[in-house]
Formats: sequence, structure tokens, C-alpha cells
Amino acid sequence: MSKHHVIVGGGPVATNAIETIRQIDNGESRITLISDEPAHSRMALPYWLSGQISRERTHTGDAAYFTSHGVETRIGSRVTAIDATAKSVTLCDGSNLNYDDLLIATGSSPVGLPVPGADLPGVQTLWSLADTEALLTAANAAGKTPRVLMIGAGFIGFIMLNAMHKRGWQLSVVERESQVLPRMLDDGSAEIVTSWLARKGVAVHCGVTVTGITEADDGSKSVQLDNGTALSADVVIVATGIKPNTGLIDGTGIEVDQAILVNDRMLTNVADIYCGGDVAQGPVLGSDAREVHSIQPTAVDHGRIAGANMAGQVVHYPGSLSMNILDVCGLQNSSFGQWSSDTTDVTVISNPGGSVYRKYLWQDDALIGAIFVGRPNDMGMLTDPGMVKGILQTQTRLGEWKAFLQANPFDIRRPYIGIGVAAKLTKTTLLGRPAQARSFRFGNAEVKSKSTAAHATFVGTK
Repeated sequence: MSKHHVIVGGGPVATNAIETIRQIDNGESRITLISDEPAHSRMALPYWLSGQISRERTHTGDAAYFTSHGVETRIGSRVTAIDATAKSVTLCDGSNLNYDDLLIATGSSPVGLPVPGADLPGVQTLWSLADTEALLTAANAAGKTPRVLMIGAGFIGFIMLNAMHKRGWQLSVVERESQVLPRMLDDGSAEIVTSWLARKGVAVHCGVTVTGITEADDGSKSVQLDNGTALSADVVIVATGIKPNTGLIDGTGIEVDQAILVNDRMLTNVADIYCGGDVAQGPVLGSDAREVHSIQPTAVDHGRIAGANMAGQVVHYPGSLSMNILDVCGLQNSSFGQWSSDTTDVTVISNPGGSVYRKYLWQDDALIGAIFVGRPNDMGMLTDPGMVKGILQTQTRLGEWKAFLQANPFDIRRPYIGIGVAAKLTKTTLLGRPAQARSFRFGNAEVKSKSTAAHATFVGTK
């Protein structure tokens, strides 16, 4: 009898687990996917919000795709309970479904705002397909350039802020902490981002909390702050954080801390139950800790590792790297690794007037974290963040190159090549074999890419 894999959730964990299983078992097992939303990428929602793509292009699988992979789908359905002893799940319609192994990939949900008026029309989160649709509808109904106020200045909120800025909407932000992006940037880099936003016409109010929201006769909102200020808006976005969707495991005996605890095979403490993505607290690269890394790359890794193990292989995950990469209205920002470490061995370059900030954090001759802020020509066009990410991923010590990078913080290429990071990366695999690109492309579009002459410079040995 073939093995039955049940996967709960429709994000990148699920789709990457499905493809990994099929790459190994060639369709011999049974797979059932249960998701209350169509399979899609949350990271694609800003592109829909900004008008760069249609809603359908956020999807990461359609009926034909799942059929070709031999997947039975229950889209629009939810799992309400797990019976780990009977190895079955209960669906929202009351039916039961048995499994041989189970992958929990239920993601996370926005944290609510516990103030009067938070339930008014036009006050909403911005997390799901439905949320994005509701915001676009509200903006169109305004009949003018909408005034949007965002409560929360974190990474996820600012991804959406950037999309709204591309629309030309009038934007303002309220953050209870003393700086924007408090879980991504230090205070020095955050000050540069705040100044940049001011030049782009985005009003930022830090160090204040919302005490209530009221609605005027014309439907506009007034957001009261604890400093006595009132801010007006047509739409209020609540982006005060997210929490893992762990309610499904109540009564199962599955261990949970900040999220569901998993080992380096993505297994929980309960036999044959795997977990990945935002809802999982898993291995960290170069550490014995287990943390929640709510980012797409970690979700993809978790899905592939879980899929391989569900398909019968024994594959161990080296751990995820904490990283955030963000465009804030044309200013690029990124932080990697232990960027908030209290180490005193740091290299900092700060030029607020030029909107440039770099910080390298050291432990002996090892780079343990970094922060970058800059315009595209000072950041992405130089590929410097990517090279630092490679150094951290390979955990390569810099040796004598540490002194060079401290003296030349804008010349990462030389140490990157000198310590052989690119060569190490080309030999690194997650599953012990070359990665395969996901097989789903919207409209069966072809992806064409080729290596340029510059490729040899980074991976060559001369």
C-alpha cells in the first residue's frame, strides 16, 4: 500500500515539500494538500498591491499543476483537529482523513490591535489575499488619492508600505518603539531610513502608541495617539506583528515554545508529524538554538527538508540564517546573522547625508552579522549583501582578510574571492544533490538565464 502524505497549508513549505517528494518517489505515494487559501506566495502580494502583477500571478500552483504531481487538493478547507494516536485529521466539514505522515505548514497570522475602534470598517490587516483585495477596493472607493496610515513599522509592514508608495498614495506610519524596523536595523541605520522616508513624503511617528480609532461621517478615520496627537486617514493598516498558527496542535502532545519545535529533519517530538515555515521553531545555522525565522528562504528550505524525509530519505538541515532584505521607497536595506549582537568588535561606516550605512559585527576573525543601508548603486548593484550572506552561510573565517575588510568596508569582493566563498557555495547542496527549479510557472512561462563572463571571476581559482 502506498504511503499517504497529508500537508496542511498552501505556502512555500507545502509546494516545495510536494515537489521534493515527487522528485524522490516518482509519484508512488499519495499526497493530499489541505489549505483554506489557494496556494500562493505571500511575498508576491506586494507586487499585486503595487499593480505590477495580477492577483493570479501570486499563485504558486493551479489545478493542472497539482494534477500533474498527483496531488489531491482540498482548497478552501481547513483542518480543525489532529488525532496523533489514530493518525488522522478532522476537517471543517466534520470529515476525517487518515495519514501516514503529516506536515503542518499553517504559517502565521497578524496580531490584532486591542484598542477601541480597531474593528471599524476601513481598519484592517494586510496579510492575506483577501486583505490585499480589501485594501485595493477601499482605495478605489476613496475616489481620490487615498490616505493610508500604517500602525507598525516592522519588516512585513514596510514591504507593503513600499508597494503603496509605488501607487502614489499618501502614507504615514506609527511605531510604538523608538525607531522604524526595530527587529531589522540598529538605531543608526534606522535614522537614515526615517530621514529618507521624510524626503519621500512619508510621515513617521515613533515612540508613540495608538489609544483609539474613531470614524467621521464621511468614513474617514481619526487615529488617536498617547501624546495627544490625532492623525487622519481613509484606511488604517494594522501591522503590529505576527504569531505562529499553533492552535491546531492543542491536545496532541506536540511540543511548542515560541512556535512548534522541530529537529533537523523537521520532525516534531510526535512520530510522523513534521512542521515547517513560520509555525516552526527550528535549527539555526552555526548555533544550538532553535528559532522562528519568518522568511521565504527558510520556508523553502523547511519544505524541501521535510519532503525529503517524508519520502524516506534521512536528510539533516544545517540550520537557517536570519536575514531580512527590504526596499523602503527606493532605499535598500538588509541585515544578516547576529546583526543585533552586543559584541564590541564592530566596523561601522555611516554617511547620513548620502544615505549610506554599513556595519560588520565580528567574533575573532569570523563575521557574525551585518547591516547595510544604501541606494541601489551602493547596495544591490554591487552585490555586496549577497557576498556577505555567502560568507555567513559558509561560516568561513576571514583570517588576514578581516583587517583588509575593516580598512576597506566597501571592497568585499577581494576577501570574498580570497577566502574561497563562491567555490564553497557551488559545492553546497541542501539535499545532497543539485537543486531543481520549481516546475510551476504562471502561464507556463519559460525562464531563461545564462552565466556571464563575470561568473568565472567569482568561482574561479586563479
